[in-house]
Formats: sequence, C-alpha cells, structure tokens
Amino acid sequence: MVSACAYSGAYPTGYGRYAKNTEGVPEEMYERLQASGFTHFQQSGTGAIRKYYNYVRVTPMVQALDVLGQAWPLRDEVAEAGYYAATLDTGIRCELTVGAKVAVHRYTFPEHGSARVVVDLSCGGLDIDLGRTVPLRAQVESAGHGRAQATVVMEGVPLSVCVDVDSPGWRQMLWYDRRLIDGGTRLDFDSIRHTTLRPFGLLFMGPAAAGQTIEVRLGFSLRGCDQARRNLERECGSALPAFDAVRARTRARWADHLGRVQVEGGTPARRTVMATALYHALVKPCFADDESPFWPASGPFAFDVCTMWDIYKTQLPLLAAIAPGRAADLLESLIRVCEEEGNFPIGYRMARGADRFFRQASALVHTALADAHALGWESFDWNWALVHMVGDLRRMYGEDFFEHGLVHPITHTLDLAYAYHCTARVARALNDRGLADDLEDRGRRWSNAFDPGTGLLRDSEFYEGGKWNYSFRLLHDMAPRIALAGGDEAFTGKLDRFFGFGAPPVRQPGRRPHPAEMLAGYALNRFEGLNNEPDMEAPWAYHYAGRPERTAQVVQAALTWQFGTGPGGLPGNDDSGGLSSWYVWASLGLFPVAGQNLFLVNAPAFDRAVLRAGDNEFVIETSGHRETPIGADGLDRDPPAQYVQAATLNGEPLHATHLSATTLHRGGRLHLRLGPEPSAWGRAVRPPSLSHPPATPEETR
Repeated sequence: MVSACAYSGAYPTGYGRYAKNTEGVPEEMYERLQASGFTHFQQSGTGAIRKYYNYVRVTPMVQALDVLGQAWPLRDEVAEAGYYAATLDTGIRCELTVGAKVAVHRYTFPEHGSARVVVDLSCGGLDIDLGRTVPLRAQVESAGHGRAQATVVMEGVPLSVCVDVDSPGWRQMLWYDRRLIDGGTRLDFDSIRHTTLRPFGLLFMGPAAAGQTIEVRLGFSLRGCDQARRNLERECGSALPAFDAVRARTRARWADHLGRVQVEGGTPARRTVMATALYHALVKPCFADDESPFWPASGPFAFDVCTMWDIYKTQLPLLAAIAPGRAADLLESLIRVCEEEGNFPIGYRMARGADRFFRQASALVHTALADAHALGWESFDWNWALVHMVGDLRRMYGEDFFEHGLVHPITHTLDLAYAYHCTARVARALNDRGLADDLEDRGRRWSNAFDPGTGLLRDSEFYEGGKWNYSFRLLHDMAPRIALAGGDEAFTGKLDRFFGFGAPPVRQPGRRPHPAEMLAGYALNRFEGLNNEPDMEAPWAYHYAGRPERTAQVVQAALTWQFGTGPGGLPGNDDSGGLSSWYVWASLGLFPVAGQNLFLVNAPAFDRAVLRAGDNEFVIETSGHRETPIGADGLDRDPPAQYVQAATLNGEPLHATHLSATTLHRGGRLHLRLGPEPSAWGRAVRPPSLSHPPATPEETR
C-alpha cells in the first residue's frame, strides 16, 4: 500500500528532473537531482496523468521553517527493493524503508544546535501546471510526546496517518503557514480551496550531536487514525528502533517474489535489466487489504490500477502466474468496485469517482476474469462475476455497440467485441448456452471495425496511436482477420511496412519539436516503440500468419536496443509495469494472449529460465543458444539472430508456436532448439482462432 520517494515536484518519470511531456525530448525542470523532502504514495511509470499523490512530506532540516519547500541537491544515492538512501546537501543522511502499511525514515544529522524534522500534511501533487493536489479537509492533533495523528481528505479519500518520532529531548509543535503554534495541540480545517490553502503540519526540533539518528515511523490507513495506529503497532512492534526490522522483512518479501523467475546465461547487462523489469512489474497495483474507504467490509482493496489498457496484456498474466493470490485479490477488488460503482474501472486511483479513464478503452477486466476461470480459480462466485461481466458490457460505449455493432473511437469496437468473446467463454463454461451463443455472436462484430478495402481499421479517433498501431491487435478470430487483409502474404507485408523492414531509419524528434515535424512522423505509420500500448502485442501478430521468425527478429531487436541499465533505460514510461512485464515475458520467449488462456512461443533471450507458477515450476531451456556480444561500453551489441528450429514440451514434439496458459501453470519443461537461420518450425500450425478450433495434440506434436 505504501511507497516513499525523494520529492522534487517534477514529473516522476524522468527521475524527478523533467517537466510533463508527451512529444519529443522532455524539458528539464531542474539541472540536478534534488529533493525538498520525502513523500508517500506515488504513481509508478505512468504517462501524462495529472495527479501523483506525494502526500505527507517529511523534511529533515537544519534551517528555519520559513525555507520549507526549498530543494537541496542529492548525492550518494542508494536504491534497493524496499530501501532508499541519499545525502542532502545540508549533510543529513536520509534513509527510507516501507512495510505494507507503514513507512520508516531514519535521518542522521550533523552536529547542530537546532535540528528539526518537519511533517508537511498539506503537500500533494506536482509543481507542474494543474498538478497540485489540495486537501479538502484536515485534522491534525498532537497525541503526547513524539506522537501525533492526522487525517487529510485528498480527492475524496480520507488518508489517516499516525506519526511516532524517536527524538528524546526535542520539542514538538504544530505549525501553520510556516509559523509555529506554540502550545497548540490541534488544527482543524473544515474546507480548503486552492486559494485559501496555507501549508500546515508538525515539527520536531532540538539539538543534534554529530551522527545522531532520528527515526520517524508513520502508519497509514484509509479508515481512520485508530486503524492507522494499529497498522503502525502491528508492523513496527514495541522493539525500537524499528527501521532495520521493517527493512529486513520487506527485503525478504521482495526476494521471495523476485526469486519466482530465475534465468541463466545472458550478459550481465541483460540480467540486470531482467531483474529490474521484474521488480517494476510488481510495484503496482497497490494492495490495501481491509482498507477500502468506500465500503465497510473487510477484504482486498486495490488501487493504482493504472493503466488497465496497458497492464491487462502483460502484467496481469504475470501476476496470475507468479503471484496468483494477489492476482485473485485484485480481481475480487475490481468485482467489488463494479458492485459499488456500477462498472469495472479502466483505471482506478486512490480517489473517489475521478479518472476512470473510460475514453481510453472499454471492458478490459473481462480478459483477466476469463483467464482466471480457464485456470480453474475457485475463490470466486463465478455466477455472480458473470452477472457483472454481462452488465458492464452495456455501459459507456457499450450501449452504442450493443445497438449498432460499431462504436467510435473504433478501438472500443475491438475492445467490446473481445470482451463479449471472453464473457461468452465464461458463460459457456457455466452451462448458460443461450447467453453464451448471444455473446459470441456479438463478439463477431470485430469485423465491423475494419475497412475491407485496406485491411486496416476504419478512420476514427485513436488514443496514443493511429489505425496502423491498433490494426494488429491479437483478436480472438485472427484467421478471418488475416483473410480480410488479403491473406498471409498481404498481412505479413503490412506488418513489415509497420515495423520498417527495408525502410530507412527514422529520426527521433528533439526538444520542443515543431507540430509539423510530429505530424510528418505520425504520417509514417510506423512502429513507435513498445511504450505505445497497442504496439506491445503487434510483433506477435506474425505468429498468426505463419511467420514466427519475423516475431523473433523484432522482439530480439527490441530487447537489445530499447532497454538498458542506466537512466533512460526504458523506451518511454513503464505504464505501471506493463512495459516491464512485456520485457519479462519476451525474455522468456513467451507472450500471453490475455483472455484466451494462451501463450505464444518464440526464441528466449536466456539460455535457461525457471518460472515458478504457484506451486509448480515451468522450465524453459534451450540448446544452441548464442550469447549476445558485449561492446566496450559493457552494453549488448549486434545480437545474433536466434530462431527456433524445433521444440519439445515435456519430452513430446511441439510443432505449434503456442501452448495453453493452463499448461504453463501446471508446470513442465519446454525445450527449444535454436539456430542462426529461420526454419519451418511453427509455420504449419497456427495459434487458435474462433473460426479455426485449436489444433489437436496429433497436429501439434
């Protein structure tokens, strides 16, 4: 539930130095790494979203209160899973760690006669246009020496925090508008507006010996200060200081999760990127068990499901494999949101009734629910889940789709047709054949979105892309979709054009690109990079046309050239872990087709990998794997092409380029023989389409 981060006020994608940006190279807000303190609750790798939390700023200082908000340079940074440290230019060493619902700060001060720790409860958002988040109401109260509590209502959500500060001999005071309130024990604000907001919070102040440490413990809750206090006591215990114990537990928990995917071989740089990608893939969504501020019942509450149109393709299948309990909790939470609010969210933040992102996409939770049902997850009332799946299909853009079989933006036609197909699978498995037949019939309306004359989507408005980007979606009926484009050769030709085979390289736009330059770039109708949501799956469309070697070429080039180990090591923002999850799957030689209980198979980036799916292990091993050369700068260079020559699954020949998600979750051994030249493997047996049933075992072996 809780995250903690150095806070500069700049856009978080870009290491707190850059302004919000959607085209070209971003402009710097600051020339250096700097921080005005350390805040809690952050988005992770999302795009141009206006709000980014950053609540409850804690600032260690040796200056007067009236300079609060000033930023100091950061140096000697250390970052690990569950731990961050840096030294401010003031000489204060700062360390942070978190538990499930707590954060613990440890500050080591230089010698000073009046050191202080300031807690700013009014902080929120970013220092960008329209980026400030203002508390609507607030209460702050001192609760004894070194103890305080507060509740601030942010975007309709009451965030409560209990603060314990281990500072013997220090004074404790409230402050308002950067002025101390001597002797005051409580602040109340019934209504706050942007125009009336003045900073407010708590201050702990006293002399510090050189090397003296001050520990600040914060327990959070969305259900009041009493629960925040219980959360703090449960995780920090009575043995103080608590920093090292909380850090050790969090480190062990991360080690367990990161250990669920093990790889062997590959270059050191590629292994570093793989481990980092797996970490990024597990940062979000946030799980706040028994903390929903919107309904009183216990159970999972998940937020920062941002952005569903990215994560449903790659991240949710990864959670389902390596953290199935949390994946089930997420789906249970989303079903409860649908019960309480009337629809499945496309994006869900820690906010009331805001930013549901319905313009971006429609009915995406259906894919994860269909996969969960196919995997035999028994923790749900599936008849009740089906009620919500069916009801959600008629909301927002779904009403027009139901009546006309076509809706604009045209991508929603694809979303809704696919969701009808996913819902039909669940209905048929529950023996509601009449409902399943009706849903399946409406699911065939995907074809209404395409122009038979071009084999591409019809002209429409598009979110982050154009009709070329979205035209290669992996639909539930790819065989007729390829026929609509003119057959395998024509479809492959369009994909080749999209990925730039035989075309000159493009030039990336610089800072403040002219609109004409951007329009000229968009007019190329080329692959923009994996940061563009629809492009994540496009390389795998070759599989359906019998050209898996093309998939291998595009994916291996992306793994090598679009990801690195330093700042800027991602090709764009991470989309809450959707992009990093793509890297994990692609490195394993797999791609999940969400909603179809299906994985596509291709050449992996590592010699051997073990995926721990629940209690089972799925092993991917290779023969003939060649390592990528390393340049003088330590980075991968000129990777040799790797193509699957033959495959076996549990010792039996596998002639198809796919396997079921059920097979992967059950555990087993996939062996891929690789070579430097394309082969006939996978050309004859295509991945399943609705109009073409899955191949029989005799065909695939």
